Amino acid sequence: MRNTRRIKRMARNRRKIAKMNLTSLMDVFTILVFFLLVNSGSVEVMEAPKTIVLPESMVESKPRETVVILVSEVEVIVQGKLVMQVADIINSAGSTIEPITNRLAELQGNIIGHATQTAAETLEVTILADKAVPFNVVQKIMTTCTGQGYYHVSLAVIQKPSKASQASTI
Repeated sequence: MRNTRRIKRMARNRRKIAKMNLTSLMDVFTILVFFLLVNSGSVEVMEAPKTIVLPESMVESKPRETVVILVSEVEVIVQGKLVMQVADIINSAGSTIEPITNRLAELQGNIIGHATQTAAETLEVTILADKAVPFNVVQKIMTTCTGQGYYHVSLAVIQKPSKASQASTI
């Protein structure tokens, strides 16, 4: 008789476990999805095209949204638009480059969207130059940028591990 009461009580308790309230679990998953959606839009890594080999450096700061100038061994691209050839810059006599000046002025006039507005308002330029490009070409591009009011010029590099992290791995 004792076993029968115990068996009945255990049977009642099993039914209660089978009915689970999923509301709180769904709330947690909803918050997690919103968190991932909000934070997935802030990307801090700037990818260099395969045609450009960047120099290496030990830099701690992260890049910001800026106007990007890609300088490969052959061509110069300002914010996704081909501007001119590197050979033309090498052969030019002046210290400023007219097509880049025109493109930078065009970018300041054509603000569409939040990212473009942020890049245009900061008046910052990031130059992704192949390490095989002569420095006088990069110098002429930097002079052209400062002539247009872009006084904050950054050079993109590949981040090498710092000496402290190298010492800890040894």
